[in-house]
This record gives sequence, structure tokens and C-alpha cells, in this order.
Amino acid sequence: MQYPYDISVVIPLFNEEESLPELVRWIKRVMHAHEFSYEVILVDDGSTDHSWEVVNQLSEEDNAVKGISFNRNYGKSAALNEGFKRCSGEVVITMDADLQDSPEEIPSLYDMIKNQKYDLVSGWKKKRFDPLSKTIPTKLFNAATRKLSGIYLHDFNCGLKAYRQLVVKSIEVHGEMHRYIPVIAKWNGFTRIGEKVVQHQERKYGTTKFGLERFVYGFLDLLSITFVSRFKKRPMHFFGTLGTVMFVVGLGITVWLIMQKLLGLYTNGRVRDIVDQPLFFLALVAVILGVQLFLAGFLAEMISLASNKRNEYLIRGKVGALKK
Repeated sequence: MQYPYDISVVIPLFNEEESLPELVRWIKRVMHAHEFSYEVILVDDGSTDHSWEVVNQLSEEDNAVKGISFNRNYGKSAALNEGFKRCSGEVVITMDADLQDSPEEIPSLYDMIKNQKYDLVSGWKKKRFDPLSKTIPTKLFNAATRKLSGIYLHDFNCGLKAYRQLVVKSIEVHGEMHRYIPVIAKWNGFTRIGEKVVQHQERKYGTTKFGLERFVYGFLDLLSITFVSRFKKRPMHFFGTLGTVMFVVGLGITVWLIMQKLLGLYTNGRVRDIVDQPLFFLALVAVILGVQLFLAGFLAEMISLASNKRNEYLIRGKVGALKK
């Protein structure tokens, strides 16, 4: 299959007006040095500074630069998802816009996808310049993700990654799930996942756009993606099984209490009333929850069949070839 470009570089950004010109020039030098055909897709995630004006200027100066601007801030996952929809390179590289990811890594990442036949390669910032308040929670999340996913990467959250085009065209990214793209890819059948130690640059301009709350959201998204990836197409398997088990247990306890009551009446004529026993009410709760879970599974099945508009975002402008 012929691709328009060797490489598509997708860069989500939020208030990065100072770093963008330097980053684009750096990418251009690397691409020309290695004679790659390429495009750079800058996705402005509702910046409140002059980032979009800078993107327009860069696009006018260089046809390889294209831009998308969201009407408001949707998050990094949304920006990546829109960039993935519109990229057309054989190999897709993602990186952050703050100059902490080095474009010098692009040729080796390209080689791992193109020649070593990986589906996805994740960067590993072995030596980081982040404060402990960021690195320690990151290590904990990486350990939890390795445990749940079975993917043994050191740094799931590294923005510098490389993909075969088929991978990015086959996945959807939303919420805070950008850090779990390797997990999404694996559960979509892309199992050739590699890792490369990459250089981590010190932040040159501005401040980080992520607070500690991202770790809370990230953990919840990890649980969500674990559940959704396994049961998205068959939610009844989860809810229905759990509901059926609870219903049968509750019904079984109720029948046992009734039989115990009848046996007591037959043998000595005096037994405790069923409704006076706490176990009866626990059985009743189990029956009710079982029915509710079964219905939840049925409704989830219907919703999964009908839902097809989850990742739609309001875009206020495009530049470069993306105007078409």
C-alpha cells in the first residue's frame, strides 16, 4: 500500500505559543536530514493564548504543517483522537509540544515500526527531569497498568510514541485514556508492542498543564478501560452472569428457608417465622439486585449497539491541507 507520507507527526497542544516555532523547525531539520516525506498535525486543544495564531503562521510558512483548533479544551485524548483521524503517514509519531520530547528520536522510532515490524513503540524516559510529586505517582500507575494489562512497559505515560497507521485508525481515545493507548492497542489485537529509551528534555517554556488530579482520573480510566475492553461488545456476559448468580443464590436461600419452615411445622409444630429471620431479607436483596443487574446488562447491550457518536468535538478552525 502506498502512503502519501513516510511519517505523520501528531502533536496535541495547549497554550504552547513559545515552544511551537522551535519545535516545528527542529522536526523539519530531522526530516530533511533523513529525507523523510512528512506532515506535522498540530491539534490546538482550546488554547487561551496565541497558540492558534502561531499555528496559522507556521502553516503559511511550511506546507507540511497542518492544524486543527478545538472550540474549547477537551483534553489530550480528544486532541490525539482527532489527529489520528486525519493523519495519512505510514508511521505515526506522537509527541508533546513543550519541547520535552526530542525529534531526534524520530528516525529510530520509524525504523522500529517500518523495519522491525512493531505495531507500536512507546518511549521510556529513563532519566526524567520532573519533580518527585510527578515521578512517584507515575511509577505507581505504571506498575498498576503493567499488572492489569500484562504489557511490560516502563513508561505508559510517555507522549513520544510511534505507531503503524493501521493501529491509530483502529482505536478510539477519549477521557484520560491517552496514557493507556498500548492497552487499547493490545486489546484490539496489536500485540507487537516495543519500548525504546528516549531522551527527556528539561521544560524550556511555561509550566506543566497537568495537576495531581490526573492520577485520580487516570486510575479510574484504567479500571474503565479494563472493563470496557473486555465487555464492550458483550456487557450481558458480565452483568447477566453476575445478576443470574445473585438471583439464584437469593432464590435458593428463600426456598431453603421455606423448606426449613415446613419441616419444622411437620416435626414439632413450632418454628420461627421466615420474615423474622435476617437471612430472608438478605436473600430478598440478592434477588432484587440480581434482576436489576440482568436488566442493566440488557440495557447495556442495547446502548452498545446504538452508540456511534461518542468522539465528536466542536472544531472552530483548520489550516493547511486539513481545510479540505
